[in-house]
Amino acid sequence: MNDETGTQDTPAGSPGTDASTGTGPRPDPLRFFGTTWVNHDNGYTPRRIAAAAGSLATAVVSCLVLRFAYQGLQIADVGSFVTLLVIAMFAICSALAFGHTWESFSKRPDPDRQASLRGLLAIGFVGSLLAYFFRTFTEAPGEKLHRQEYESAVAQYEKRTTRRTGNPSKKRRRS
Repeated sequence: MNDETGTQDTPAGSPGTDASTGTGPRPDPLRFFGTTWVNHDNGYTPRRIAAAAGSLATAVVSCLVLRFAYQGLQIADVGSFVTLLVIAMFAICSALAFGHTWESFSKRPDPDRQASLRGLLAIGFVGSLLAYFFRTFTEAPGEKLHRQEYESAVAQYEKRTTRRTGNPSKKRRRS
């Protein structure tokens, strides 16, 4: 770790230290889980429980805030059409955000598409929180994707570092 900037000297996923061999690719840390997802150790299960409880509690509080906003619309007497539009907007955006967030746990999202959906995801934040909550029942959110990438990197590293026996130029020719 670099003391001046507080960043790691080598980026995650690059060759670094591996407990078994001394070198090799390192797993990328997941938010709230670090690298405990690799071996399911160092408090992985309590972290999953805390992540599930935290995301559900945040979703409930968010729904209460949206309820206050709805009550504000009723007090302002803006009309049923505007109220219906606001409710439909939050419902549709939450459903789309849920689907997008759920999909992003199994494959990397396109950065351009992610940037264009930023507003929709901000409006549908309740859907994203619920997707995070439901995903914690099966794994750390994003664990499957990171595990596939990490195992692929380890396999490629092992393939590159496997040594051949003998000198190929001294190989006997068959006649």
